[in-house]
Amino acid sequence: MSIRNPLEIKERIISALKRRGPSLPVHIAKEMGMDILFTSAFLSDLIAEKNVKISHMKVGNSPLYFCPEQENMLKNFAHYLKSKEKDAYLLLEEKRFLKDDEQEPAIRVALRKLKDFAKPLEKQGNLFWRFFETPEEQEIKGEISTIKEQEIKEESLEIAEKKPKKERTKIERTPKKTHKKAPQRKKQNEKFLERVKEFLAKHSGEIINIEEIGKSEFTLRIKIDEEEQLLIAYNKKRICEKDIIKAAKKSKELNLKYSVLSLGDLPKKISDLIIALQNIKNIEKID
Repeated sequence: MSIRNPLEIKERIISALKRRGPSLPVHIAKEMGMDILFTSAFLSDLIAEKNVKISHMKVGNSPLYFCPEQENMLKNFAHYLKSKEKDAYLLLEEKRFLKDDEQEPAIRVALRKLKDFAKPLEKQGNLFWRFFETPEEQEIKGEISTIKEQEIKEESLEIAEKKPKKERTKIERTPKKTHKKAPQRKKQNEKFLERVKEFLAKHSGEIINIEEIGKSEFTLRIKIDEEEQLLIAYNKKRICEKDIIKAAKKSKELNLKYSVLSLGDLPKKISDLIIALQNIKNIEKID
């Protein structure tokens, strides 16, 4: 194709995007009959001119290009999200509005990566996440309603306190039992995850994804020196053979090398066994 009129080519690209919806550069290049490099160059110009937008999510190794009014069509590609990011997307789509500090650590990490779908919103010093299709005004109204309900409850309690004891017993209710273990464990997990992040930062590593969260361990996909690997971080001082075996099984399942991190030294029994196996070639049975 002869590239004589850049303006005409840009118009044709926009027309193709309006017809196709969010698309990969290779598909636009094919439709335009142009080389992928030239197509990418024109797409970059269109982004700079704000006539085209680019997604944060990737399909394979490439982001999606789309017209500004097509942002809601990105959800058609949500199935390409990674496991935890997909979980966070589905939760946010269902609830429409999530308070950050009430979510488990893996979901909190994933929400920060869902820049196309999770929109941050600060209210009264708290961080919330809004599903991108949900109008911000709707959520603000919803929160005002909740505040009013709380004020009504508090006002009712004040009236009850002023009434004679006999009348007050009719209004007072038995307080609900609160489960303190879950919030405590959540805080412990968050603190431990922060310690793991600090440890990785010192070793030029980063967390790519949280694969699994157990009662006392995190299974993390990490990257160190451009190499992906698995890190099983145990939030306890002593680990045993079962912990090592569990880590090994998970690494085999994901086809990744793995490392183990804990709060204490490795038991001498396990340490001696690891040293003993370093130079072993084979163990065979005599028939």
